[in-house]
Amino acid sequence: MENRAAKFLKDSENKAFDKKHRATIKYNISRYDASVAKGLQQFKYLHGATTKAALIKHKTLENLDSYLLNFEKNFSKNGGSVIWASDADEALTAIGKILENNNIRNVVKSKSMTTEEIKLVPYLEANGIEALETDLGEYIVQISNDRPYHIVTPVMHRSAVEIGEIYHKKFGIPADSKPEEITAYTRGKLRQKLIKAGACITGANFLISETGSVVLTENEGNGVMSMSWAPIHIVISGIEKLIPELKDLNLFLPLLASHGTGQKLTVYNSIVSGPRRDLKTGNTLAGMYVILLDNGRTNLLRQIPQRRALSCIRCGACLNGCPIYRNIGGHSYEAVYSGPIGAVITPHMKNFQEYKHLSYASTLCGKCTETCPVRINLHQLLLHNRNYSVKNKYVPRLEKLSIKAWKKSMMNRKFIDKPPYIIKKFIFKKVIGKIWGKKRSAPKLGNESFRALWEKRKT
Repeated sequence: MENRAAKFLKDSENKAFDKKHRATIKYNISRYDASVAKGLQQFKYLHGATTKAALIKHKTLENLDSYLLNFEKNFSKNGGSVIWASDADEALTAIGKILENNNIRNVVKSKSMTTEEIKLVPYLEANGIEALETDLGEYIVQISNDRPYHIVTPVMHRSAVEIGEIYHKKFGIPADSKPEEITAYTRGKLRQKLIKAGACITGANFLISETGSVVLTENEGNGVMSMSWAPIHIVISGIEKLIPELKDLNLFLPLLASHGTGQKLTVYNSIVSGPRRDLKTGNTLAGMYVILLDNGRTNLLRQIPQRRALSCIRCGACLNGCPIYRNIGGHSYEAVYSGPIGAVITPHMKNFQEYKHLSYASTLCGKCTETCPVRINLHQLLLHNRNYSVKNKYVPRLEKLSIKAWKKSMMNRKFIDKPPYIIKKFIFKKVIGKIWGKKRSAPKLGNESFRALWEKRKT
């Protein structure tokens, strides 16, 4: 069976040399770049804003236990219920029980990477519950049996023509339908499902400890529509989504919008502090649950300094800036969280030995760190992951021996300078040439060392 690292290299090569894929990604990310450049102009002092956001998230992570307990206390006081889930199975079981106890067979959900993380939709479908994505991008992913490609834009890898063809095959509408027509068709198709759903499931962009509130930010309105109609609202959130106070949104919402899509602010921003109540009597009219998910996050929290990656607000800026992601795309990573942020957190949240290769999929150029709105030093954390891999002896024996031999030879002046140089050229070709890849030629060594050439030049 092919291991994950080998599959990653194979898939990456296929995507990197797929001209159609590269053209689509280049077009979509270039539009993103132009939008973000405009969006960031709203900040008079961007460095100050990102530094402040980083400090707030750092403070929260260092005191996460108390902020979580405070959130639970305040949300419960508001009439909601908090459920703690140590892993995906516990979260899915809790959701299953809520739906079963309320005899619910149809669910609508808004876009959420956390629900992708626990594989919610397959679980619900396996238990005979209809689970419908209401975000347009996620809906396209669902009807085409695809996977989300990007944290923010799930179908970034699809062109408008491809999406038209998907709708033509699935629903019979004209293949050359314009994006506006596809959107209108989808809206009409989902409206009745939204109205009649027994429950809605959403993620959370932020959880506010001070007020016990859930914050959801979106551009389509399907999330707020789902929450408004469904009698049961289930929120699934990672434990790291906490921010201390309501006033912190004044900073985090513009940062998330500008770095995520280039907007000054997303179109719909909802703050929900508990279930709906009767305005006259104050009695609860609906049920609201927040599932606080660990699922490997405390493993990452134990790692210093890699724990800083839990500050991520899921804007996707590091993906769009990363030269590796821009070439190999999101699916190659075989993980819910891709790009630089995924390369840091996925090994700790899942199986480090199985996913350690992701930490090596980087040029370490620092673009990810430069673009991060909460100043996570991602390229340095990738190096810490690599160091962790070596310290825990996850490196293949052959690689260790090769590095040891390379170090010994490079520290031996005689080996570098003296003939037979042809042997060194042969070794370089066989070892480095293979790593260099099939698509390009390895650099050629000269017949003399630099020292020998320098000595000639001196005379």
